[in-house]
Amino acid sequence: MIHTNITTILFDLDGTLLPMDLERFTNTYFALLAQKAAPYGYNPKALAAAVWQGTKAMVANNGSAPNEARFWPVFARELGERVLEMRPVFQSFYANEFHGARSATWENPQAKQAVEGLKAQGRQVVLATNPLFPAVGVATRLSWLGLAPEDFALVSTYENSSYSKPNPAYYTQILKKLGKQPGECLMVGNDTQEDVLPAQKAGIQAYLVTDCLNGNAEEVQPAGKGSFADFMEFAGLA
Repeated sequence: MIHTNITTILFDLDGTLLPMDLERFTNTYFALLAQKAAPYGYNPKALAAAVWQGTKAMVANNGSAPNEARFWPVFARELGERVLEMRPVFQSFYANEFHGARSATWENPQAKQAVEGLKAQGRQVVLATNPLFPAVGVATRLSWLGLAPEDFALVSTYENSSYSKPNPAYYTQILKKLGKQPGECLMVGNDTQEDVLPAQKAGIQAYLVTDCLNGNAEEVQPAGKGSFADFMEFAGLA
């Protein structure tokens, strides 16, 4: 059971609330993005490489600027300054064509039940997804679960975060925004290296969801581990 002193539950999204085949999801996402950018003259391989370089810049962020401000200069360096004029095109992509990546995920009706149930217990619920996507892209993925950003006390995005997983400072920044102490929080995620270990380094307990496990579960000592259905029991919701 979740201890009574835990007031705030942090949920990872991809592979935790939203089950997915990560490799298939990534490949589908890049294929859709390439289709969107092709009419503007961008080569799919160059586009994908530029996205990865921008992502690396966000992961390396030291907290001095939002991730968004780390991504775009690197993206433009790789593809040319003209790409900066395409920001509205990419925003449109995440609101529309990005829905096609849903084919690499599957249903988890317990996700909405967990969020609603924990809030009914009087707890605060946070979406602690790695802030490498714009807010519109996060909202799109949440919609596949019947959820919306408004269902959470805080949703981490590349606009409002200046650290990324696996940096423990990502979790510390969330605590600061919420005005919470580490001992009041529980991180729920499927990745040992991005969710469990850095959360623990920030002083936050973690529950490892094993349905779409990333990493070796034997290498970590979380407060609990098991399927999402097991987490529902752990949370007193089943």
